Amino acid sequence: MTIRKIARMGHPVLAKRAAEVPDPGHVDVRRLVEDMIETMIDANGAGLAAPQVHEDLRVIVFQAPITRSDPGLGEAEAFDHTAPLTVLVNPVIEVVDGSVEGGWEGCLSVPGLRGWVERAAHIRYRGVGLDGRAFERVAKGFHARVVQHEFDHLEGILYPQRMTDLTKLIFESEIKHWAAPDEE
Repeated sequence: MTIRKIARMGHPVLAKRAAEVPDPGHVDVRRLVEDMIETMIDANGAGLAAPQVHEDLRVIVFQAPITRSDPGLGEAEAFDHTAPLTVLVNPVIEVVDGSVEGGWEGCLSVPGLRGWVERAAHIRYRGVGLDGRAFERVAKGFHARVVQHEFDHLEGILYPQRMTDLTKLIFESEIKHWAAPDEE
């Protein structure tokens, strides 16, 4: 396994739709996924998409580990048992209802910044695992946010492009000023 270099905002690989994976079980895809997981964990990320490690493929990995907590965010990124370490190849997302939730997002490809992004609160996603089997899950909260964020990478979209109020694009070090009073 190898820790890969993460593409940063502005790199062309992050600005285009990634290619479908014809054989999710291929040895090269398995090796890519192993590297992505190691890279995500090393960078303290909740998710990672193949384009972020310079691979033009529709592959994402994500999790919501119990150790994840960012200053000023309180329980917003607490572990979600419905979001264990997951590999998703050729994902498809469907919005279950029209309600949205706002939340602070960061991104390994946009280091040092956070932005307030509104996303669907309840989704259904499906895709293929490394074993070649299709699966489907329903997600809410942080789980839904992570899946949508990583899926956006496969479409060539970074979270600042989803923001409706750029006054809420801030440095991570300043998140404490935006935390709810009961979280301080």
